[in-house]
Amino acid sequence: MAAAPIPSEGAAHWFTGAGGVRLRAALFPVSGELRGSVVLSPGRTEAIEKYFETVDQLRARGFAVLVHDWRGQGLSSRALTDRRLGHADRHADFMEDFQGLLLAFQDRLPGPCIALGHSMGGCLTLLALAQGERRFSGAILSAPMLGLRLGPIPAPAGRTVAAAAKLFGLAGAPIGRVGAVPDPFEANILTHDRARYERNHALLLAHPDLALGPPTWGWLAFAFSAMDELRKGMGATALNLPIVMVAAGEERLTDNAATRYVAARIPGARHVEIAGAYHEILQETDAIQAAFWREFDALAIGL
Repeated sequence: MAAAPIPSEGAAHWFTGAGGVRLRAALFPVSGELRGSVVLSPGRTEAIEKYFETVDQLRARGFAVLVHDWRGQGLSSRALTDRRLGHADRHADFMEDFQGLLLAFQDRLPGPCIALGHSMGGCLTLLALAQGERRFSGAILSAPMLGLRLGPIPAPAGRTVAAAAKLFGLAGAPIGRVGAVPDPFEANILTHDRARYERNHALLLAHPDLALGPPTWGWLAFAFSAMDELRKGMGATALNLPIVMVAAGEERLTDNAATRYVAARIPGARHVEIAGAYHEILQETDAIQAAFWREFDALAIGL
């Protein structure tokens, strides 16, 4: 597996999000036969550069790709003075940012347009759809953050502590140690693919401004708030487009039971679990990724 160079003919752009913050996106056109476009929304900590291989896989299928850095990560505006802290405040800001992204690029996104979101990006993509976003013809979500697994901490306890931290002015305090050394490959719970794991680590060593450390208590409160709002929005707005939720069989970070619950309550949604996969399905081994791409191809051919 080659190291994922910058895809050809792409260009990075700045656009304005909620509150006037500066956000980054990159658009990668297709030079050959065009089938449509994909808006790719990464998960927590992830930057555009991590998805160069995915961009190439999508372009090889004939799809132009728009990928972006959420606020608080990548080269988009960070919320705190210490840029290593993964902080977030209101999910409404992320929704406004997403609308700003689509408005800025909609004339360069040929249809049909597919939404592809990973983890946090999957949750926020689905929330935008539940709130009435209609520019997409279909969506595929990789290990979407529809519930959280917090290790030894039960989710209800984590919710309570996060709310209390916000209440007492500790929203910006980190959960975990800032500057901790990344897990060695053998201890990681993200991917079974050593080459991709080491490639992503090398990217952050070469470009430390892209790196993001532990989440804050404010981020955890934001995550619970976004997931709660999504469940409310599912009842308020009919989601009438095909949606595929692809879960990782060996998931340790998001809650597959919550993904199944949400998928079962959305008409036209399908839940698929890839046996043997860790959380970062699009950074996984070729064999595991192949299962994801079969689901993507089946969705795309039906649009």
